[in-house]
Amino acid sequence: MTMPQQGNVVDVLVADHRHVDEAFRDYENGGLSDRQRRDLVDHIITELVRHSVAEEQYLYPAVRQALPDGDQIADHEIHEHAEAEHVMKQLEGMDPAETEFDQLTRKLIEDIRHHVSDEENDLFPRLQQTCSAEQLRELGAQIIMAKDSAPTRPHRTARRRTCSWTPASG
Repeated sequence: MTMPQQGNVVDVLVADHRHVDEAFRDYENGGLSDRQRRDLVDHIITELVRHSVAEEQYLYPAVRQALPDGDQIADHEIHEHAEAEHVMKQLEGMDPAETEFDQLTRKLIEDIRHHVSDEENDLFPRLQQTCSAEQLRELGAQIIMAKDSAPTRPHRTARRRTCSWTPASG
């Protein structure tokens, strides 16, 4: 699947969501060997970590500044990331033949789909109403750059940092 190399933040993040959901469906369709399940879950984890690092570096600081309840929204989204990261960390060292591997993977899928729904149905439309097209494009470019340099494994305490986001005038 081709990922957008440019675009506004909503386009970039929705494309990520669709890419990961495609991998979720591949997992849910079954018929995979233990090795294939392991590889697919490792791919999902890599994509989710890169995505969440980029959101935490750029999207959520922008949300804090752009929306009146931005602090509350960003804190909630970051909390959901932490919960998902805990599950991903458990999955990392687990044998795919273990029953718990499938249970945890399905929990991760359910949790991420809930998170995606919140972002796409509430957060993104609000950002589109509040931010200019230029601000959304700048944020999209920042997200793409952050994903390119983001870690690919969950290491919550080692990777968190914040950055400031200054909305462009418009």
